[in-house]
Amino acid sequence: MSETSVEANKSTFVSGKLPVAGPREVRTEATRLIKQHRGGLTRVVALYVGSAAAGLVGPFILGRVVDAVIAGTTSGFIAAMSLLMLGFLVIQAVLRRFAVRAGMVFGETVFAELREDFMEQLTSLPLSTVEKAGTGDLVSRTTNDVDSVSHTVRFGVPQVVVSIVTIIITLAAAVLTSPLLSIALLVGLPLLYPVTRWYLKRSSAGYMAERESYAGVNGSITETIEGARTVDALNLGGLRRKRIDDSLTVSFKAERYTLWLRSVLFPAADTAFWLPVAGVLLWGGWLASIDAVTPGIVATVALFAVRLIDPVDLLIMWTDEIQVGAASLARIVGIKDVPPDRQATDAKPVNEDILISGARYAYRPGHDVLHGVDLTLRHGERLAMVGPSGAGKSTLGRLIAGIHPPTGGSVTVGGVPLVDLPLEDLRREVALVTQEHHVFVGSLADNVRLGKADASDGEIEKALDDVGALAWASALPEGVDTDVGSGAHELTPAQAQEVALARLILADPHTLVLDEATSLIDPQAARDLERSLNAVLEGRTVVAIAHRLHTAHDADRVAVVEDGNITELGSHDELLALGGSYAALWDSWRTE
Repeated sequence: MSETSVEANKSTFVSGKLPVAGPREVRTEATRLIKQHRGGLTRVVALYVGSAAAGLVGPFILGRVVDAVIAGTTSGFIAAMSLLMLGFLVIQAVLRRFAVRAGMVFGETVFAELREDFMEQLTSLPLSTVEKAGTGDLVSRTTNDVDSVSHTVRFGVPQVVVSIVTIIITLAAAVLTSPLLSIALLVGLPLLYPVTRWYLKRSSAGYMAERESYAGVNGSITETIEGARTVDALNLGGLRRKRIDDSLTVSFKAERYTLWLRSVLFPAADTAFWLPVAGVLLWGGWLASIDAVTPGIVATVALFAVRLIDPVDLLIMWTDEIQVGAASLARIVGIKDVPPDRQATDAKPVNEDILISGARYAYRPGHDVLHGVDLTLRHGERLAMVGPSGAGKSTLGRLIAGIHPPTGGSVTVGGVPLVDLPLEDLRREVALVTQEHHVFVGSLADNVRLGKADASDGEIEKALDDVGALAWASALPEGVDTDVGSGAHELTPAQAQEVALARLILADPHTLVLDEATSLIDPQAARDLERSLNAVLEGRTVVAIAHRLHTAHDADRVAVVEDGNITELGSHDELLALGGSYAALWDSWRTE
């Protein structure tokens, strides 16, 4: 196998994008699913084969009736044949009904497993990978791609199998009826085969591009909706519309290409379907004229030719649909090929001290955001990190929280690198709350309970009370049992932040990283919230990344981050006396 063909079978993992599985991986996954559910698939195929076989009896009987009429056979024979045909039609209908039901159950079973595996892999992705991939790709894979695979699994796989089996049985029946006349059934192949092969060579890449274009459309629309207030405030409507229009243009071109492929395939296929019927009638007419076959045999084989149209048509149609499903499956299967950003070990921290030594981090190789940061967090202290936007404060906070592994140096807790801890253990050591938060669809209590799965109602109410949210939570129509989130009761940004902080309290880590966690609350409410948190935060190490300098004023130490380095470190009073960057920031903030 050439190097090019080898690479074509591997997952592609472009920086900033989630990987897409190669053809070999897709075939392997599809084969695994089929083998795992062999029993269900066998039952579906057996029922459809029985139904197809029962349907083939009709042309045999009709052929005998034609010959009987020509031979002047009594009406009793014709009546008996008619009843026999009716009986087989009933058998065919019953078997098909059970086959359809079995096919639906089979499809739902396989799809449920595939969906569960996908969601498990998706929720296990490294957060750094999720952030780089962007909203559009993830939304597209969890909606468009999952729906496409669902449609293929539920309907496509059974229909393809059944179509192939029906075609084989019908051809076999035609050959048994008259090998010589059955030759005419092949007259459509010289047209159907090359056109289908031409289509298959181009359709896979075409549908892959189409699927990817949906990610661009989803991303553009989702980002615009989520940032609607910013778009309106900064008068960015025209720019965002252009971005959406550009994404739609790319998607339109991709869909136009696949539509062109279908516009070539389907007319050629329709022509190829009817050529065998015409061929059987012409060839059969001549054979009948020389008494090589009877008129009844010509009628039987002609009906077989007609019966081949539906399964061949379905096979071609589902070949097209399966190309879409295969492209979507490649994007779903590709999720599991995301490389881990850490490897957990059995090491256990000896204490709760966090040490940052020579920490560097680069979102892109060769472009460091942090440049060898050294910092020791004192157990139980409040450290505020301040500095200009883009200085690296949030990146350093994510390293402290174990979200990102450092690309150089180390970040340890109790002598163990944070990224060496299993995620469940890591979250018991340190947790992060950012200004980005999410309210899940469900009750308010369930949203808070995400911090501790077995939290009691009393613990939930206490956590809400600690962040000053119990009053408004109790005033909801059903209290903490009120459904919140999209389509239910909408929480304000400030309320959503308080819910995020309540989760953090229930999680009970010994170190907290607050990345502007109160930024969406007005200054006075933020001060009240921070005061109410004092009792809860007592005894814990707190790293507060803040743009409001009152947080720094109240902290034990202040770290000034500039250009990816800690340039000043000390108490509020010490840094003011130093007269450096922090003093300038303080004076600027005080005069606003």
